[in-house]
Amino acid sequence: MSRDQIVVLAVLAATVGAFLWGRWRHDMVAMGALLACVIAGLVPAGEAFAGFGHPAVVTVACVLVLSRGLQTSGAVDGLTRLALPQGSGALATTAILTGVAALLSAFMNNVGALALLMPVAIQIAQRQKLPPGKLLMPLAFGSILGGMTTLIGTPPNLIVSGFRASSGGGSFAMFDFAPVGLAVAACGIAFLVLFAWRLVPARERAGTEEFETGAYLTEARVPDGAKAAGMRLHEIEQALDEADAQIVGLIRHEVRVPAPEAWHRVQAGDILVIEAEPKALASALSALDLTLEEAVQDDAADETAPEESSRQSDGSDAAKGGETRSAERSGEIALMELAVLPNSTLVGRSASGIRLRTRFGVNLLAISREGRRTISRLRTAPIFAGDVLLMQGAPEAISEFAAQFGCVPLAERTLRLPDKRQALTAGAIMAAAVGGAAFGLVPAAIAFAAGVLAAMVLRVVPPRNVYDAVDWPVVVLLGALIPVAGAMATTGAADLLASALLDTVARGNAVIALGAILIVAMTLSDFMNNAATAAVMCPIAIGAAASLGVSADPFLMAVAVGSSCAFLTPIGHQNNTLILGPSGFRFGDYWRLGLPLEIIVVAVGVPVLLLVWPL
Repeated sequence: MSRDQIVVLAVLAATVGAFLWGRWRHDMVAMGALLACVIAGLVPAGEAFAGFGHPAVVTVACVLVLSRGLQTSGAVDGLTRLALPQGSGALATTAILTGVAALLSAFMNNVGALALLMPVAIQIAQRQKLPPGKLLMPLAFGSILGGMTTLIGTPPNLIVSGFRASSGGGSFAMFDFAPVGLAVAACGIAFLVLFAWRLVPARERAGTEEFETGAYLTEARVPDGAKAAGMRLHEIEQALDEADAQIVGLIRHEVRVPAPEAWHRVQAGDILVIEAEPKALASALSALDLTLEEAVQDDAADETAPEESSRQSDGSDAAKGGETRSAERSGEIALMELAVLPNSTLVGRSASGIRLRTRFGVNLLAISREGRRTISRLRTAPIFAGDVLLMQGAPEAISEFAAQFGCVPLAERTLRLPDKRQALTAGAIMAAAVGGAAFGLVPAAIAFAAGVLAAMVLRVVPPRNVYDAVDWPVVVLLGALIPVAGAMATTGAADLLASALLDTVARGNAVIALGAILIVAMTLSDFMNNAATAAVMCPIAIGAAASLGVSADPFLMAVAVGSSCAFLTPIGHQNNTLILGPSGFRFGDYWRLGLPLEIIVVAVGVPVLLLVWPL
């Protein structure tokens, strides 16, 4: 084993280990691996960032932009409206939703497809009195399966196509993935429809009306001579920190301010709306010489006198308590649940870190994480992907916050076409881009880049929003790992790993080697990003095929299938993470449905691979 092989294998091992550890973002890990290879002399400095110009990277970015156009124009809503079950049972509902998700995911970003259908599934689950997870898990898995069927359905397919081109075999065409992908997806969806209702754990997730914050929502007056008089709100909140309390509103001269800014100076006679844990409520009030307001029974008196709302509050009580009661009647204040997307810029940040109240005028009342609710240290608690946030404020402000930070409202969507002309235009642009790539008129990257330009010119995606539609961590991940994967090939490290795999597992048998490649890729994708899995496994697959003297195509297709089939954990795929909070799932809930589904993928995938792509 040469020095270069040892170094690149060490970098690969460290990279995979960092992916599995999950302490740092995938794009950070990938960039670190690239820089390590450059410093070690494995990647020439002048070619370090050549991966960012790779056709696969460009195509991924362009498909994300065109997907945004399909979403915002209402084109997807139209299809969903036609397909939605009306009065169907649980089996038919699961079949239709999962099928629609798979169809959408074949031509658009599968996270976007799930985000569009998830509120619909939750609403149907409530109507049919089903735990939401019974629909959300097959919906998420179906969207993953659908992505395997086309070149643009998922990043691993584009990466595999790029490696095939680099090895001299030419790129895969748009629907080269369809024979294997459709067979696996069809069998997988049939299994989901027939068995998900039995294998998915029946976790109950509280809705907005049942969202327990575990806190009292209390109106407290600042009397003359109180310690709080003359203090600024941020100073009062610092004093309340030990009591785990927060200020969610201010009333002055009968004018209600739902989300007062931190620089407001409190005056004698003001009323503070305080949220605190029950046991800490008394200390929260006494620390600043605050007194409870008198209860007001007369509904009409709400306009002239505050109401004591120191009742144990869940989401419903919060909406009726103090500041929000009269405001909610007039439509000024709303409670809304938001699911945090995996690529949200909120991940790892806190409400205080983004200055939530100052910038948006909304309050964070509670966080649901894996079915558990808490308000402890809400202002400083880090937010994770898959969390469900209970937000309070003006609907427009909450919607602005959700759009800016990548959150999905869990309310029922109105299925309509906001702009029929734009919806038709968005669909036509996507169809033209797919057609141009499918018929070989132009390379896929050129076809979709032209589609993005057309979408910008025709205002399907406003130019100012184009860069917001791109999932930049994925782009950086791909751009950084492609040169690293190239170093594995040039140093012979990929061939070394392939030989080890063939000698220890396959023992020279090409069929066993094909199955092993599929299983290894599938196992890695359960714990690390699917694009990273494809980039790591492609050189090994090509090396294994070369060692056996067979075609590399079935091995690359096995990598594509395996990299896309992450069903055992909530971290394996972004869609698995997205349903974690809304379903109330726990980390170990996925394997019950995911393990038999992965067995089906192997049982169906290997024979179909051998049939469609002979060795």
